[in-house]
Amino acid sequence: MTPRGGVRVNGRDYRWPREGLVVVCLDGSSFEYVREAIDAGVAPFLASLVERGFLRTAEAAMPTFTNPNNVSIVTGVPPARHGICGNFFLDRASGQAVMMNDARFLRAETILAAFSRAGATVAAITAKDKLRHLLGAGLTGLCASAEQEGQAVYSAGLSEHVLRRGVELARTAKPDVMYLSTSDFVQHAYPPGSPQANAFYAAVDVHLAALDATGAALVVTADHGMRAKADASGRARIVFLQTLLDDDFGAESATVILPITDPYVAHHGSLGAFATVYVRSSGSVPAMIARLTVERGVEQALGRDAACERFDLPPDRTGDIVVCADGDTRPLEHAVNGRPKNYDAFWVGLNLLAHA
Repeated sequence: MTPRGGVRVNGRDYRWPREGLVVVCLDGSSFEYVREAIDAGVAPFLASLVERGFLRTAEAAMPTFTNPNNVSIVTGVPPARHGICGNFFLDRASGQAVMMNDARFLRAETILAAFSRAGATVAAITAKDKLRHLLGAGLTGLCASAEQEGQAVYSAGLSEHVLRRGVELARTAKPDVMYLSTSDFVQHAYPPGSPQANAFYAAVDVHLAALDATGAALVVTADHGMRAKADASGRARIVFLQTLLDDDFGAESATVILPITDPYVAHHGSLGAFATVYVRSSGSVPAMIARLTVERGVEQALGRDAACERFDLPPDRTGDIVVCADGDTRPLEHAVNGRPKNYDAFWVGLNLLAHA
């Protein structure tokens, strides 16, 4: 296939963009944030998209974290194919938790790399540096992070820098394909409709309108949503899985891995709604699943095969048991973690929002 005809990546055909393509991933942007900003009158561009019917609801890849979903977007395939199923997994051979931020863990080519190889001008800008190596795998062209460019990680400015740089590039270099991925700092800290969240989406709206005005095809999506994980007093609702399993089955009977763990601890303190459990003796798996299933705050506990089939996960990077925290109604939502350590004291009084 000639370059101007398009490219084929991971079994799918992608047409060559006629006027350029910009894909924006607004990290952590459950639609509640957008709806509240629209209702407050601070996001007229996003409101115009909704009014014209340019809105679809899509399911996120599991687990609903930044890296697995960004990589799913740029490869067009689920974690079972591209291999990135979290920020950490347990290397069974060494017994060590391994961080999956490096491109060597990718098992599928990205659409960005394929277009780059076919002769397109491609640019990728992300907020956090942890995603840069994955987005840049095989890419010839600009691949940068706002963090790398000196922006404060724990700030709304990190995301605004990404979008501002995208507007500059769209107006000047006019890449054929550009991918922009923001940070979820605001969403971790502030609920939908709060003054801080609305101010952030007002700024996002201005940048999106500017990107649209360049004439490029614009796609705006999210990688995951957010849900409150604290009660009315601000105390986080946490199921401490490692403690539970140690108490019921003995120390070192299982190792809990929290795939959400990354260097940005102030965002979520390793608290999320998804955990994997590596079990020392396979014969203990059914009993552990039965015990976890009845624990308050646990929505489901699945064996590896069932979890991989249901969530499209790679078996060799998935624990023997996958645990999902509940999420039916806001007051009852929980996060999952390993041991208490200092989390209980640390999170009291904070309006904790974690990945759904």
